[in-house]
Amino acid sequence: MSLSPRHASRAAAVALAAGALLAAAVPAHATATPAQIATSRTNGVAYLKTLQGVDGSYASGGLSNEWAFSALAAAGTAAADVVPGSDPSKNARAVYRTQLAASSWPSASPVVTDYERAILNSYAAGIDPARIDAGRNLIADLAAYWQTAEPGYWGPSGNFNGTVFGLLALGGARTQAGGQRVPQALLNATAAAVRANQHNDGGWNFGKAAGNPTALAQAGDIDMTGAAMASLCVAGVPKTDAAITNAVGFLKGKLNANGSFASLYGANTDSNGWAVSGLNACGIDPQGADFTSSTGKSPVDFLISQQFKPGGGFKYLPTDTSPSAYASVDGLRAVAGAGFTATPPTPVTAGAGTWAATGAFTAGTASRVALTVDDGTGSLKVCAVTVTPTGATSTLGAVLDAAATATPSGCVTAVTPAAGSGVVTSLNGTANAGGSSWKVSLDNGAAVAADRSAVVHVGDTVSLRYGS
Repeated sequence: MSLSPRHASRAAAVALAAGALLAAAVPAHATATPAQIATSRTNGVAYLKTLQGVDGSYASGGLSNEWAFSALAAAGTAAADVVPGSDPSKNARAVYRTQLAASSWPSASPVVTDYERAILNSYAAGIDPARIDAGRNLIADLAAYWQTAEPGYWGPSGNFNGTVFGLLALGGARTQAGGQRVPQALLNATAAAVRANQHNDGGWNFGKAAGNPTALAQAGDIDMTGAAMASLCVAGVPKTDAAITNAVGFLKGKLNANGSFASLYGANTDSNGWAVSGLNACGIDPQGADFTSSTGKSPVDFLISQQFKPGGGFKYLPTDTSPSAYASVDGLRAVAGAGFTATPPTPVTAGAGTWAATGAFTAGTASRVALTVDDGTGSLKVCAVTVTPTGATSTLGAVLDAAATATPSGCVTAVTPAAGSGVVTSLNGTANAGGSSWKVSLDNGAAVAADRSAVVHVGDTVSLRYGS
């Protein structure tokens, strides 16, 4: 049986200026209390634990429950601590990592969102997405879907969802040290594509709208608006930016009296969850004055009202009588205050570190490396390069040599010197001159002179930039 949570009293009506009508004042405080949110988190985690398979898995065929990792992390539970029964070898993190490393994953016909989903959730599970094992680098797998003919888009541009989640993955899944993993120029290029698809009403939709006045004039979607604004914010766009304030205005205009949003699919947990996660990612209070209805209800109130007690699962529609796994993930992640992923908590299990990651290449085992090339003209190149190292590390020279067959092609067309060691003096026809030269950085770290002998480690995102 679903029990409605208690709500704070809403403020009394106040008189407006002389001659104006009386109106109900928006409550000054959020209606879902910290205690109610804490209880929702605890119960939500308990329900998500029931979704774990007896083999320790969450990811399986069909619509995967692996999104549970983002919600568990948001609620403060480490995937390494989630175990079926009492067998620690079946902990959710270890099992998920094994699944991602398998050559059969994701399928014979993968799509870009397979890798984006895995990046966001492996990160939340405490698995470095670029270092699943010596042969699996999810960041590089994503790099292979860069659209050379439409820079900024990931996968077919008509599926705008792939571009939004590409930006969420690259901006949200940070390094083990908490730093940005890829160059800002890459995030900016994708952010520009997201901006170009914002509809006239301030929202976004799943399909591409950029350059199409008819599409841009169509109504935005609650879900994609939450995801798109989150993607911009994790890429460094401030909440004061017009794209974000316009999105906030769109969502504010869709707020129903009960705290739900007027979604294209009706009031439901998933749409509210995505919208609230978008607000969370941008540091905007989903229970502030803008998002408290005339009856004193916020989007968080609506989500908590959708949660079964004591079971902890969330129902999709208000009329449903049983919980939905997917709605439970979206609801808990939002109530817990997260965007579309979360920094992994430190496990309480003895011996389980915060991160699981491989630390070295395996000699003779092919491995992908993500490569970006920025010649300073705005013509950014991105690709996945497959190297077969001869030892625990590789070199920049080996990456440049292998880039001749990178995906997509054209990342590196010519380099001087073409072999051996030495400082790169020319790349793709742009030669070092005056105070400008080619520099390399790994995982967006300090840029140094690009020398072919520079050591490249497993999982490094290799970035080459021309400039002073």
